[in-house]
Amino acid sequence: MAISCDVAVLGGGTGGYIAAIRAAQLGKEVVIIEQDKIGGTCLHRGCIPSKALLRSAELYAQMKDSASFGIEANGVTLVFPKVQERKQAIVDQLHKGVQYLMRKNKIQVIQGKGRIIGPSIFSPKSGAVAVELSDGEMETVVPSNLIIATGSRPRTLPGLAPDGTHVLSSDEAMIMEELPASMLIIGGGVIGVEWASLLNDFGVQVTLLEAAEQLLPSEDEEVARELQKQLQRRGITVMTGVKVLTESFEVKDGCVHISAQSGEDVTVLQGDKLLVSVGRQANVENIGLENTDIGLHQGFIRVNEQMQTTEPHIYAIGDCIGGLQLAHAASHEGLVAVNHLAGEPAHGYITAQVPRCVYSRPEVASVGWSEKEAKQKGRDVKTAKVPFSAIGKALVQGEREGFLKMVADAKTNDLLGVQIIGAHATELIAQAALAQLLDATPWEIGQMVFAHPSLSEIIGEAALAIDGQALAL
Repeated sequence: MAISCDVAVLGGGTGGYIAAIRAAQLGKEVVIIEQDKIGGTCLHRGCIPSKALLRSAELYAQMKDSASFGIEANGVTLVFPKVQERKQAIVDQLHKGVQYLMRKNKIQVIQGKGRIIGPSIFSPKSGAVAVELSDGEMETVVPSNLIIATGSRPRTLPGLAPDGTHVLSSDEAMIMEELPASMLIIGGGVIGVEWASLLNDFGVQVTLLEAAEQLLPSEDEEVARELQKQLQRRGITVMTGVKVLTESFEVKDGCVHISAQSGEDVTVLQGDKLLVSVGRQANVENIGLENTDIGLHQGFIRVNEQMQTTEPHIYAIGDCIGGLQLAHAASHEGLVAVNHLAGEPAHGYITAQVPRCVYSRPEVASVGWSEKEAKQKGRDVKTAKVPFSAIGKALVQGEREGFLKMVADAKTNDLLGVQIIGAHATELIAQAALAQLLDATPWEIGQMVFAHPSLSEIIGEAALAIDGQALAL
């Protein structure tokens, strides 16, 4: 017998389960269909476990540098299996928390592989989901509205398919039982930079390769240069503007060998393992889209501002629609979709107001437009850049490297963007994002009383500096 509900969510990752919770709060009967574990990539293979590893790596680096704080500690030892145990314990605790939320909100979770079906005896329109359960039995879920939240998976390169031994994606790297002596990383985006940072802190020799002329190609050029400088200072080999010759890949004497070309120069690189981090591709295959009129664009599901597909009763959110493939973006998209299908006021979805974070050492975070993007959009801009070395709390913490850059419209004084590289950038960016949401100008931000000493003073200082009124520069 088919299961009828108001809302079915195909995919129980962050965007999916947040959408389900909001729908349940609005009095909807909700079913989640998840083929793996509730929580999805973010909880089990992405955001949470990677940040747990990064925190252990950061702490290990700080302990080795404790003498600079007047604390001499001998015999600091990394026990990587215990690092992995801690990571898994955090994941398990949060997994239990999400399961509790499903029960609390009376959301039915069906574990199995779902496939959208067209008009049938169950429904006169497409959007019902046939679910293959783990025991081979079939179940059919018939919702009034369907939200597709099937996420994404690591993108691969021809000839470099992950084998779990020599070639890894972030999925395989996440469960390594021991650290290699050296790692080659293809891709200098967010994932590649974070892995380069944590592996380096753990003592792994890292070479980071990026095809674009800068790391983090979508971020501010000055931030990218500062990031590269700091990573290289730590001993990471960074090569930008290079083409990796995948056809040259071979495993010889237990090591991986691959060539990288820059102009006419070709360099042969060697490492114990190779990590491919060249983005993620949407999980849109084998979910039954061919049974609907849903359209795709460049491999992603097309949606409107309310997250509706070309079939209005079917919505899509998260990585499978492209755009900012971030867990918090997916969650917000889920809220937009549910509010719309429930007839509730929608908060809207403005990409420029979504914070972008990189949890490397140093951290990088941004919101809004970079100086270059603002100029490309025809804005006459004014900017301010304040170094962390001017902020007392940064010196106290021993984290004086990096800066905050603020971009505003020279004519209207609108805040256009903020970019940060340095200590706790991923926390500080929330204040800039709130300022953008509330349409605050730099002058208004500058009138706020910032606690002293605090890292947040760098935001107030930049807001003052943009009009030549800096107090600490």
